[in-house]
Amino acid sequence: MTTATSTSYSKSHIVYTIAIIGFIYTLHMVVPMYSNSSFLSLFADERTLGYIYMAGAAVTVLAYLLAPSFIRKLGNYTLSLWLVIAQIAIFYGLIASDSSITIALLFILQSAVVSLIGLSLDIFLEKYTDHMHVGAIRGMYTATLNASWVIAPLLGTYIINGTENYRSTYVVAFAMLFPLLYLIYRNFPRFKDPTYRHLSPWQLVRHISHNHNWVKLFTANVILQIFYAWMTIYSPIYLNKTVGLGWESIGIILVIMLIPFPLIQYPLGKLADKKYGEKEMMAAGFVIMGLATIALAFINIPNVALWALALFITRIGAATAEIMMETYFFKTVSTSDTAALGIFRITRPISYIVAPILTAAGLLFMTHEYLYALIGIMTLLALIPVLR
Repeated sequence: MTTATSTSYSKSHIVYTIAIIGFIYTLHMVVPMYSNSSFLSLFADERTLGYIYMAGAAVTVLAYLLAPSFIRKLGNYTLSLWLVIAQIAIFYGLIASDSSITIALLFILQSAVVSLIGLSLDIFLEKYTDHMHVGAIRGMYTATLNASWVIAPLLGTYIINGTENYRSTYVVAFAMLFPLLYLIYRNFPRFKDPTYRHLSPWQLVRHISHNHNWVKLFTANVILQIFYAWMTIYSPIYLNKTVGLGWESIGIILVIMLIPFPLIQYPLGKLADKKYGEKEMMAAGFVIMGLATIALAFINIPNVALWALALFITRIGAATAEIMMETYFFKTVSTSDTAALGIFRITRPISYIVAPILTAAGLLFMTHEYLYALIGIMTLLALIPVLR
């Protein structure tokens, strides 16, 4: 085996390992995610629930801004281990505590910790990515992570089993953190951190703003993440409380809805590497997502097949837009640019600040079902930065 072949094999081996780690990480995060709002509603009303999500998002934004400093001081390997240990402690608290204030604070804190673990995995993957195959590697990684999104709702609803025993989902997620900790500890002790670029907040703003394509990409990504946040927080409650579907039916709908992510993202990433432009496919994704979401406003019957099909179509668009963003961004960013990577990921917590505000404002003028039309129109607005 030649040196080049050996290096290529070593890189592909570690990329697959990171994908497995990412799958476990995402599964632990998502198993309780769709019942989080229902669990928190046992301790807080709907308005307070929105404040908790917004506080979690604000703390996460702050964590992303501070992350480059922590990574430079501790190194990505050491920081990732401490983050997983912190997550273990937080989940133990969510399982054991009966204090509404403690649960709210722990939920807010875990929002930041879980996001930074994902950032650490991004840095590991970027280090070992062959930049001739960014689309294929990111497509494989994103599809693997999203496979856990398909499994988790069914697993979560099975664990809840039609009761209000939402805490059991945290027990399962807690158990997953120990293999996650071991795999990171075992595979990256010799990880060599690149020379991370140090930028002040003002320098970071200038660095991002000078790349006009990044600004447009980040704008479109904020819109995509608002769509995800709104669907995650409010759709399960809407399907249960307004439409009248049981949690077992909702679990089936969510599983079918999420199938496009592991199904199409890897082949689309490979296509982006070869000949098709990310921009055109990204625009097509937003069109599909926006029109299908508007259509949801006019479905008001508790039909599992109809809701599953409609939500499935929205996710065909979302999966397409998401993998094109990932491919384009990681083709243009370097491993040392953790600050830019952090800003790209900040779009997710920002969406959890905007989504409750958008919902509260929308409900002043319309009923719950027409919020889908509002979100769909907002999604179509992403075409403005994308097509430019």
